Amino acid sequence: MVTKKTKSSRKKAERTKSLVIVESPAKSKTINKILGNDFKVMASMGHIMDLPADRMGIDFENGFKPEYQIMKGRKKYLSDLKKEAKTSKAIYLAADPDREGEAICWHLQNYFSDAGAEIFRVSFEEITEKAVKEAFTHPGELDMNKVNAQQARRVLDRIVGYSLSPLLWGKITRGLSAGRVQSVAVRLIAEREEAIRNFTPVEYWNIDAILKKKEGEEREVPFTARLIKHKGEKFTIPDRDSSSGILETLKNEAYVVADVSRKEKKSYPRSPYTTSVLQQDAFNKLNFSSTKTMKIAQGLYEGVELGEEGSVGLITYMRTDSVRISDDAVKELREHILSSYGDKYCPAQPIKYRSKKRAQEAHEAIRPTLPLRPPQSVLKYLNQDEFKLYTLIWKRFVSSQMESAVYSVLAVNINAGEYTFRAGGAQLIFDGFLKVYGDDRENEEGVARLPHMDAGEGLDLIELKPEQHFTKPPARFTEASLVKALEEDGIGRPSTYAPIIRTIIQRNYVKRMGKALQPTELGELVNNLLVDNFSDIVNVEFTAKMEGELDAVEEGDTKWAEVIKEFYSPFIKRLEDAQIKMKSVKKQAVATDQVCEMCGKPMVIKWGRRGRFLSCSGFPACRNAKSITTGVKCPVEGCEGELVERKSSRGSFYGCTKYPKCTYTSRKLPREGQEGEGEAEDASGPEEVE
Repeated sequence: MVTKKTKSSRKKAERTKSLVIVESPAKSKTINKILGNDFKVMASMGHIMDLPADRMGIDFENGFKPEYQIMKGRKKYLSDLKKEAKTSKAIYLAADPDREGEAICWHLQNYFSDAGAEIFRVSFEEITEKAVKEAFTHPGELDMNKVNAQQARRVLDRIVGYSLSPLLWGKITRGLSAGRVQSVAVRLIAEREEAIRNFTPVEYWNIDAILKKKEGEEREVPFTARLIKHKGEKFTIPDRDSSSGILETLKNEAYVVADVSRKEKKSYPRSPYTTSVLQQDAFNKLNFSSTKTMKIAQGLYEGVELGEEGSVGLITYMRTDSVRISDDAVKELREHILSSYGDKYCPAQPIKYRSKKRAQEAHEAIRPTLPLRPPQSVLKYLNQDEFKLYTLIWKRFVSSQMESAVYSVLAVNINAGEYTFRAGGAQLIFDGFLKVYGDDRENEEGVARLPHMDAGEGLDLIELKPEQHFTKPPARFTEASLVKALEEDGIGRPSTYAPIIRTIIQRNYVKRMGKALQPTELGELVNNLLVDNFSDIVNVEFTAKMEGELDAVEEGDTKWAEVIKEFYSPFIKRLEDAQIKMKSVKKQAVATDQVCEMCGKPMVIKWGRRGRFLSCSGFPACRNAKSITTGVKCPVEGCEGELVERKSSRGSFYGCTKYPKCTYTSRKLPREGQEGEGEAEDASGPEEVE
């Protein structure tokens, strides 16, 4: 416990209230309602101290000691807090229960060291009356291991960012930046794009047989079976000629049922949400970006006004990689399942889920707070997006302790000479957790439409249907699949997934094309330069190793300065080499046949913060600059403009160079003579060029 003795018993007696400091006003409102009039809850508005923005701010000669200073815009908040602290009998630091929250509390403790009041650290996973009062009854101490892990991450990121960014300024253009983790995310996206470009489609064919029972037997509808084997082995039909040859053979074969199998298959409930899985599901099911998901979840955690109840936290802390659930939550959930759905939906014993290897088990999974409030009971207090996300979390949590769904799976193998076809499907016979979680059913039509068949009986062939296919390139990353890849590769932590994606898009290294993430020309250029010169720094395995070392600092197994020291020496050597060896495109101006309409000099292609652009060769005397067009004519009749790629808050799109005279836009680049998908009123205006 961190304490500070008061200067005199007389002054201490005059202090009647305790000060509680949280990060946000919304959180302070909810906690103040719980604690009552003996406490005053105020917000620090997040971090109060950080490294200086105008310099590195690290003492490399003194154990990498950070040079902290009060952040811009925080002095007023700190002044108000200190004024209140001087009249408070105790100070409770109640920031979020993670590394960042611990660091905020540490800085606040140092700032209030002369306030003359005892200073305590309180931490809770959910903002409910029970959790908050329990935390204040048994306050704890600052966890300096967490503080040091946060310091190590901040210093590492500063060293990389403030070293590589000036390098990119010198080699490409001013205003660029690089980051220890974000650059790895860009590399994943860029390498996926390269794989797509290099992909060569491979042709293959499927053959389906339309069959029915023999004439004179049951009047059954025809059904479909697919060719899967030749001489008992799986095989691929590579081209049209091979398909045609097989079809000629199959036309003359007898079709006989080889075997019929029916078995039960279970579909198990999913574990409660971790941060990454919540972000993936919210993207796939609700079309929420990672940033939007976390913003809404933050509000649900900090508190929502529920009429006469006042401000109530509806979910537990939303930055977690653990699937652990408290005993109280499991007990209440099982009681809810029994009373609402019946005992056949409630397993005999609670279901135990195992977190991933690096998970911080001190946290719980994301779940609704207790008592359980069904989504409909809070519908009128939430906006549409809050309700959607709360419903997603509630359904996932409730269904996680329900019985498995059960399917009846039918498979029928049918021989045609040397070839084997298969028909089948699955039919739900007990919905189990799907009763709450939603419709996750497999294809039931295949079972429902299959007639009764016995091994050895013959079938009539109605038609053979060949179909040509080509293998597809790997899909571009979406926000959901990128978050999944980052987690699986050990890159970043629950608190960093959304900021990583937001940052690489803001830097114009990656753009949204519909739901997909695609590297920009600038993103690929920067990535190639970094990979060529800092291959290990922007390496997935290396970055994952660094995350593991930060975890070791948090566990108290490693000194944070040692982690920095091990990284710094080889990094600086590579930086010195890159200053000489990294190729420069800054002074490379590619000539074009276009003429500057302002001064008549030739236009040239240069690199800027938003990628390549056209600039007058007479710069700086003539500052004319504009975007490079795609070369595709604007499809609006009578318009003489061309389409250029632009950016809006909803992602990239194509607009006419004649804007605002022509307001045509399209999300996809149309082919010649083809209109796009956009509407004129979608135009967001021309983007600012260099």
